[in-house]
Amino acid sequence: MKRLFLLEDDLSLISGLSFAVRKQGYEIDVARTTLEADTLWGNGKYDLAILDVSLPDGSGFDLCKKIRQTSKVPIMFLTAADEETDIIMGLDIGGDDYITKPFKLAVFLSRLHALLRRSENFNTDVTELKSNDIRIRLLKGEVYKQGKLLVLTASEYKLLCLFMENPDQILSPEQILGKLWDCSENYVDNNSLTVYIRRLRTKIEDNPGEPKRIITVRGMGYKWNTAD
Repeated sequence: MKRLFLLEDDLSLISGLSFAVRKQGYEIDVARTTLEADTLWGNGKYDLAILDVSLPDGSGFDLCKKIRQTSKVPIMFLTAADEETDIIMGLDIGGDDYITKPFKLAVFLSRLHALLRRSENFNTDVTELKSNDIRIRLLKGEVYKQGKLLVLTASEYKLLCLFMENPDQILSPEQILGKLWDCSENYVDNNSLTVYIRRLRTKIEDNPGEPKRIITVRGMGYKWNTAD
């Protein structure tokens, strides 16, 4: 059974979301402040985190940064702000998705299911992927650069696997989105993909400003470069 973590201070929203996800067969733990969240998260093991951005004693962004220090569990932000800067910030610090209030419950559940699906390991007989100085241990979901363990989000991990499984092949944005997200989920667009790729480059490239591994092919897409 999947176990979810919710950081939210609105009692009516807590009640509605808790009822809905339990009806879907999930367990859920709830924190109403960032202080409660620190304790609760540290004492539990979760498959997905749902974080409100604005809280009485802080922000869900703060908890996201702490989670990303040790975990690549999927993170969804709940926010009343739909400003592009807030959305980009949430994705940049390690979030995998966001949904702006008010939202329809069916949309929330659809995106929740999508995040959980994306976080599952690829079904494959291959146990490792290697290219240049990047190594992925698929059975453990671990990524190493020059022998050093990297901390990636679920989306970053899946994106990196997709590139390394298709070396030196140009992948269009549509192909990438089609592999990593359901076609019906049109809320994931090219702008979000650009953020994911930029964030991944900061972790795997020696110089993210001049990438050598994930190459942009203008007008066509991206490719994983195996040449030195």
